[in-house]
Amino acid sequence: MEFPIRYNHVGYAPDAAKVFFVNPDELKKFTQEGIGKLRFRIVDESGCVLHVDSFREGSFDHQGLCDYSGENLWTGDFSNVKKPGSCTIQICECKECCEGVVPKVVFETEKFEIGTAWIERQLNANIKSFYFQRSGVELEEKFAGKWARPAAHFDDDIAFHSMMNREGRWNAHGGWYDAGDYGKYIVNGGVSVGTLLLACGLCDGQVKSINEGGTFELPYGLKDEVRFELDFFLRMQDVDGGVFFKVTPEHWDAFVSPVDSDRLQKRLVLGKSTSSTLNFAGALAMAAMVYRKDVSEFADKCLAAAQSAYAWALKNPAVEWPHNTEGSGGYGDEHLDDEFFWTRAALYCNTRDKEFRGQLLDDMKNNPPKLGLDWRDTQNFGWILLALQDFDLELQGAARKALENTAAEIIRLQKDDAYGLSIRKFIWGSNGDVANHALTLAVVKLWRTEVNGESLDHWCREQINFIYGRNPVNRSFVIGSAWSSPKHPHHRLSHGDGVREPIPGLIVGGINCDRQDGHRAPHYPSPLPGHSYTDERCSFASNETAINWNAPLTAVLAMLCC
Repeated sequence: MEFPIRYNHVGYAPDAAKVFFVNPDELKKFTQEGIGKLRFRIVDESGCVLHVDSFREGSFDHQGLCDYSGENLWTGDFSNVKKPGSCTIQICECKECCEGVVPKVVFETEKFEIGTAWIERQLNANIKSFYFQRSGVELEEKFAGKWARPAAHFDDDIAFHSMMNREGRWNAHGGWYDAGDYGKYIVNGGVSVGTLLLACGLCDGQVKSINEGGTFELPYGLKDEVRFELDFFLRMQDVDGGVFFKVTPEHWDAFVSPVDSDRLQKRLVLGKSTSSTLNFAGALAMAAMVYRKDVSEFADKCLAAAQSAYAWALKNPAVEWPHNTEGSGGYGDEHLDDEFFWTRAALYCNTRDKEFRGQLLDDMKNNPPKLGLDWRDTQNFGWILLALQDFDLELQGAARKALENTAAEIIRLQKDDAYGLSIRKFIWGSNGDVANHALTLAVVKLWRTEVNGESLDHWCREQINFIYGRNPVNRSFVIGSAWSSPKHPHHRLSHGDGVREPIPGLIVGGINCDRQDGHRAPHYPSPLPGHSYTDERCSFASNETAINWNAPLTAVLAMLCC
């Protein structure tokens, strides 16, 4: 069915802007009236009308055709509705919107929530999604519910890949599956862990326990879940300080369970590179800061491991990643200045060693901040860490100014986009980019409420609205979050467990105009770039899950709560 309204399918915060869009071309299928003669109403669950208004032509500062979706969007705004509760949007034919007139409702949305509880629920679901990604341990029914599964992929006594020309066995137990496959990676794990550690350090009170308000609660919080991944990281460090790149099956797994995967093929340690070693070093140095107060012995272990890895990287500054993608992803990165910057900033914040300062000044000059983090470009960790530390005020001021300018650019781009996005191309994992740009705004909001007169909180939430449904394909891209959530993600755990519903809390990659999965014949709704999403298992280009896309969304939700 055509769906003319673009809105956040989950909810809006009471004090936040509440903006939705209408596609007038799709409205024609429901009414002969032009959009100028239609009104919209906000109706609560008891049928009480909370707001009646007309539409405004255009969206944000954008006027005219949306080049990626082919739409001339109109806007409905009900920001003055602040009463918590369940609501719907109705589009009505009404010649005279006056008291006593009963309008003809031509379209009505599914229910959504005004309040803050939905944000907390989504945060908890996102945190718990990392628990569901655990490798090598049993997921008990009392915590995992219908998604319980036996332990598999122990990885505690596995061989090295033949490419390494190395004898012996290795213990690489634990850690999270990275994405829709059963590989475990240090590079992509590094940016994911670093992002979640930001959330732990900044919003400790919001991430202490995973409480869904019902069954299947976990008796711990995000820091404990991140610790599970960090323990795997520590096992991946070689005796010389270098860090192995990934744990991989010999070949790509079918959509089978971890138990069946274990039965069908071997798993191997593959590669040792400068990129994996620096991702490890940056993440472990951040962990040392986050766990220092609660678990000082573990913090000491993390810092020592980070220092050892950094020393190895200085001696081996250009060891390439393993060029092998049979059974697992590549994550190749040729430029490592940004990872050195991240690592040095994290070590400087731990040790305050002035030997790092001169190098950091060069790092700041050579690695300007990007609009957001990603696994290949991690310099924003360096900028954020320097902006948040309080012992070197000169570097703090410079870092904050640079990030404020970045936030201003994000908002400039958002205002000129039909859907309020700062990205200018939908690439693989575009939802991760959207969440990471929102994270940049949320970080700057820690010391400023506005840049150039624009509210950081407002524009951060507008990006999140896109993820939860206000987008050209009318999807809430987080599994289990709404009626429109993905039902068939490219995710082996979800299709190999015999459970009809996919594992909740995971975000899919989203719209991807490059459509690298064309040979799998997915059914994209149209050739337009903004329609490059389909909820099909075969669509690895648009419908796969990955921890590095979940992590920034988790961090933003935590920061919206704290």
